[in-house]
Amino acid sequence: MEQSSDYEQNYGRCMKCKQTSISLVCQTCDSNLKEKYGMCKKCEQIKSINMGWCYACIYNYREKKYGKCIECKQANTGQDWCQTCNSKRFQQNFNNWTSGNDDLDKFIQTNQLSAKNEQQLLEWIPYDRFHAVKYIAEGGFGKVYEASWKDALKVLNNSKNLTLEFINEITLHIKIIEDKKLDQVVRCHGISQEPSTKNYIMVMKYAKKGNLRKYLNERRSHNNGLLNFHKLNKRFLKLNYIAIGLKRIHEKGLIHRDLHTGNIVCFDEKISITDMGLCKPVNYKELENMENKVYGVLPYLAPEIMRGQKYTQASDIYSFGIIMYEVISELTPYYDTAHDECLALSICEGLRPRFNIKVPKLILDLIKRCLDADPSNRPNALDLSRIISKWSYEIHSYLKSKENQKELIQTELTKQIEEIIKNNRLSAIKNLKNKPHPGAIYTSRLLNFNNLPKPKNPDDYYSNYDDISSMQYPVYSDYQNSHNTAECLDCEIVD
Repeated sequence: MEQSSDYEQNYGRCMKCKQTSISLVCQTCDSNLKEKYGMCKKCEQIKSINMGWCYACIYNYREKKYGKCIECKQANTGQDWCQTCNSKRFQQNFNNWTSGNDDLDKFIQTNQLSAKNEQQLLEWIPYDRFHAVKYIAEGGFGKVYEASWKDALKVLNNSKNLTLEFINEITLHIKIIEDKKLDQVVRCHGISQEPSTKNYIMVMKYAKKGNLRKYLNERRSHNNGLLNFHKLNKRFLKLNYIAIGLKRIHEKGLIHRDLHTGNIVCFDEKISITDMGLCKPVNYKELENMENKVYGVLPYLAPEIMRGQKYTQASDIYSFGIIMYEVISELTPYYDTAHDECLALSICEGLRPRFNIKVPKLILDLIKRCLDADPSNRPNALDLSRIISKWSYEIHSYLKSKENQKELIQTELTKQIEEIIKNNRLSAIKNLKNKPHPGAIYTSRLLNFNNLPKPKNPDDYYSNYDDISSMQYPVYSDYQNSHNTAECLDCEIVD
């Protein structure tokens, strides 16, 4: 026994099994941990947590990047943020507020105790802290207001009976920015409640320039329809912001589900995605169980979603393809036709929005891939972001070299743009109607389509580069004829 005591005194115990060991972790535990968690990517030592780095390396990184807390002298977990000290302050204040909903209280309290930085923090914000509340717009499932808090207030319709599933959606919203601040996704600051209706409110940063659709509509009224390098440079900067935001959403294993230009907002030169799954009605679980019913803006819905299949990251990519078309052309998709069951049928048959300008083949090909009827043929968000970023850089570099009177930095994309300008001056504007159809609806709504055919591409989809698709609306297909009916199909659209 005396020998064992001397051994422990000289060497200590394993931090895992508490048996005597000549190192912090004994050989047995070392083997078990290696098998379970592997090695730290930073120091290549054994790690005891299911993360890339071990605790020691994480601590050293935080201390170097954020410094030490002035109170507890431990490494900060974020910029001017100590999780340990801040969680104690929040806990001491729990008795001083309530949302009136136990589930929501617990959710906000858990968030405040676990927040590692300010970006992850949610607050309960009493409604009387808002002043000069002003109505801005209404979406499919909520109204947007501006207040003197200088954040946008999104009132969620029919949300007084808040469900735990919807609270989880807010958790996913926070998850997107849990690692670091991201300008391309709008942050949710907190939750409040409207006194009269008892509807819950999401408090988000106010975008004074409005949504991207409003911006494009205003630009269109001052645009002569001609493209050039300067215009493409600005448009690809916007697309790059959207692609980066979508990439982060998908990296976190999430799906937006309702991506369109009405859910993308403008802050000066920056563009941000909003409504990450929050645009759905609060009772969305009930709606998802309703056969063939989907919600969204029809032109941005992937054809497989119209047929009642589940949302996927590939369906988000389809929505991005429509947005890419809209930003480059500054045309609202399918603005000249009713957004009804006939349009849904035509999209499944291969119809896609048409350009009013000549577009470089590289750009057209990427849009075609995003809008492919087969979801497996669409690029993922990472590849999409890389391509958009690369093209944005190429166009910007071309302009810089031209402004500095240096040798032009040429790429395949810039050559294609130059060729189009040289031959057509990108001015071959097609005879498209300018007046929007009264049945073109661009707010999210509940849709129910029955008996839609399996989506397909036109036969010449990847051989004809005059436009995205050679098909024109309306599409009179063999499918319609075989059903021997003058109606497109059975449909219910619930406002």
